[in-house]
Amino acid sequence: MHSPSAYIVAARRTAIGRIAGLHKNRRAEDLCAPLVEVALSDSGLEAGSIDEFIVGNTTEGGNPARLIALAAGLPEHVPAATLDRQCASGLDAILAAVRAISLGEANAVVAAGVEAISTAPWRVAKPRNLTQLPRFLSPEPGSGEERDGPAHLESTEALAAKFGIGRAEQDAYALRSHLKAEQAREAKRFVGEISPLRSNPEEARDQSSIAPDFKDLAQQAPYLPDGTLTPANTASLHDGASVAIVVSQDVWASLGKPRGMRFLSHAARGVSPEHEASAPIEVMQRLAGGVRPFSVADLGCIELNETSAAQAIAFARSLELDEDLLNADGGAIARGHPLGAASSVLVTRLFTRMARGESRGGSLGVAALGVAGGMGLAALFEAV
Repeated sequence: MHSPSAYIVAARRTAIGRIAGLHKNRRAEDLCAPLVEVALSDSGLEAGSIDEFIVGNTTEGGNPARLIALAAGLPEHVPAATLDRQCASGLDAILAAVRAISLGEANAVVAAGVEAISTAPWRVAKPRNLTQLPRFLSPEPGSGEERDGPAHLESTEALAAKFGIGRAEQDAYALRSHLKAEQAREAKRFVGEISPLRSNPEEARDQSSIAPDFKDLAQQAPYLPDGTLTPANTASLHDGASVAIVVSQDVWASLGKPRGMRFLSHAARGVSPEHEASAPIEVMQRLAGGVRPFSVADLGCIELNETSAAQAIAFARSLELDEDLLNADGGAIARGHPLGAASSVLVTRLFTRMARGESRGGSLGVAALGVAGGMGLAALFEAV
C-alpha cells in the first residue's frame, strides 16, 4: 500500500551573491544544474530514478526547469515544470513535489528554487503606437521599488509603528543577523550546505549586502521620508539557487532511513496588499492551528525570510517567540534575498540544522515567509 509521507533526504544551495557580484555571468541553469548533481549524489539516488523536476523562479520567463533538468543530466523522459509565486516559488516547488508523492504519482522528485537576477531578461512594455518608445518595467537594483514598490515599504513601516519598533531596534536586529551569520561561518556550519560552483573560497560563502560604507547603520538614509526602513535593515535582492530531493517513505527506507526531514503540513494565507508585511504572522497562526496543530514550545527552529528587521521583530513579538529560535545562523538581511529561491533556501537551512541535530529542543521546524501582493506561505517539518 502506498504511504503518503514525503521526506527530504538531501538539500544543497549555492552561496548567495550580490547582483552583478559572485554569480554575475551565470544563467539560471548555470546556478542550479550543478546543485542537482551534488544533491543527487548526497541522496544516493541515480538520475534515472527521478520522476519529476520542479523549479520555482520569478524572472526568467519560459520554462527554465527544462533547461536546468537537461543541463543537470536528468534523463530526457523526466518532465520539468516552473512555478512562480514570487519569493515563495521555491517552497511551492517543494510542496508540489510533496503532493505528487502523497498522491502516489511519484517516488522521487527534485525540487528547486533559482534566481539569476544578474542575467535575467528585462521586461519591456510594448509600444502602443509607432511614436512611443519601449519602456523598461524592471526596477533598478537598489531602489525601493525592487521590493515591490512603495506599497511594500509603507506596509512594513505601518507594521513597525503598530508594534512600536523604532529605527534603533531595527538596526540592532540587522546587526545581530550579520553577527549570527559570521559566527556560523566561523563555526563552519554552512559546510555541507553551500555547494561551491568552483574551487574558490568566495564560492563557499554568502556575499553580505553590507559594504564598508554601511558599517555605521545609523547613517543610512531611510527609503521613505521620516521612515525607519533603510538598505541596512532590509534584505537586498541577490542571485542564488537551492535544491531539495523529496522522496516517498518507501524510497527513504530503501536508502537506509537517512537523517533528514519529514513533511507534516503547510499553510497559505492572503491578506490585504496594504497589510502584506503582516502576512508571515497570519500564515504562522494558520499553520499552528491547522491539520497538524503545534505550539511554539514544540519548535526547535524557525527559518523566516527576514525581508526587513521590522517584519522579523513583529513576527517574533506577535507569536511570543524567543528570538534565538529565529534564524539562528542569520537570515536574508545578512545573506541576501534571491527572490524565487528565497523560500527553498529556508528549507535548505532547516534541513542542515535538523539533519545535524542543531535545532533547539523540539523536533519540529518551520519555514515561513511573506509574499508579494499580500500573501504568506509556511511549511512544517519533523526531524527524522
